[in-house]
Amino acid sequence: MAAVAERIDSPVTELRASVFTVPTDAHESDGTLEWDETTLVLVEVEAGGETGIGWTYGAAAAARVVEDELAAVVSGLSALDVRGAQLAMRRRLRNAGYPGIGAAAVSAVDIALWDLKAKLLGVPLVTLLGGIHDEVPVYGSGGFCSYTDEQLARQLAGWVDAGIPRVKMKVGRDPGRDLDRVRVARLAIGDDAELYVDANGAFNPERALRCADAYASWGVTWFEEPVSSNDVDGLRLVRSKAPAGMEIAAGEYAYTPGDFRALLGAVDCLQADVTRCGGVTGFLQAGSLGEAFELDLSGHTAPTIHANVMCAVARVRHVEWFHDHVRIERMLLDGFIEPAGGALRPDRSRPGLGVEFKRADAERYAA
Repeated sequence: MAAVAERIDSPVTELRASVFTVPTDAHESDGTLEWDETTLVLVEVEAGGETGIGWTYGAAAAARVVEDELAAVVSGLSALDVRGAQLAMRRRLRNAGYPGIGAAAVSAVDIALWDLKAKLLGVPLVTLLGGIHDEVPVYGSGGFCSYTDEQLARQLAGWVDAGIPRVKMKVGRDPGRDLDRVRVARLAIGDDAELYVDANGAFNPERALRCADAYASWGVTWFEEPVSSNDVDGLRLVRSKAPAGMEIAAGEYAYTPGDFRALLGAVDCLQADVTRCGGVTGFLQAGSLGEAFELDLSGHTAPTIHANVMCAVARVRHVEWFHDHVRIERMLLDGFIEPAGGALRPDRSRPGLGVEFKRADAERYAA
């Protein structure tokens, strides 16, 4: 028993970061950005003969933050004290800058530590967190502004045909074409599927409200980031005047509990990204805030991690089945789970996150 206890409650002995850049399968754009590749920053943490993994999507510079700033903070700490490690990492970045790249780095390490802790205890992460749901609904997400009408219709209809009854498309790059694109999407998915739009902060409040009225004529029920998330007053204005039945959502760029607090009253559904908001630790805090204020929480992208952590959140809406991240995780994760019946069900037969990184397959994308 003493040997088992020593193995479980062992210090972190090594922490390392790797960067992988994967080209997209087509040129992509939304209302405010264009891209041709996606970068995954992988973190591996070792203790007690086990290795935990975590990752974030974003700038490769997050790996330097992990190695130059965070490794020394985490090394030597108990692998079971994830909350303490997360606080220590945030304090370390006080002057260097926590929001943005710093938060992404902390998130990746925090996720890896939770995966490690679950493996040391020999349980699935969802079990360790106290899974209160067996599954979490997903919505198909892509519909990039750069797509032709044919590409848009094929992708969204494909998700609906596969049993995912809710889909999201991008808007805002060419507002003059957006209403026609929304029409194409609705005709492709039929009347029964839910249709969401995401402007990625492309509009001001007045333009957003005009667009919302137009989108509502085609049954759009979710308008994500109609204005910048930094414009909380603008979000609140759009929410107060949006068409009946249309929800306003934001939160993917919330890095701290204070960022989520600022969105209360400005959105109908709170979004959080476990790879940006401080990892599993920060995500659970966002979930508790949503529960306290009777707001559902939606997980932004990174479906493998969110499938686990969202099952431990009381007020769950759904997880974003984002085209780019699904494609990468399907390629590079052994144990990647596919949705069934429009929902993701974590694998409770494997410890931790239930996946292992396929490094041999990923090497060709190493940056």
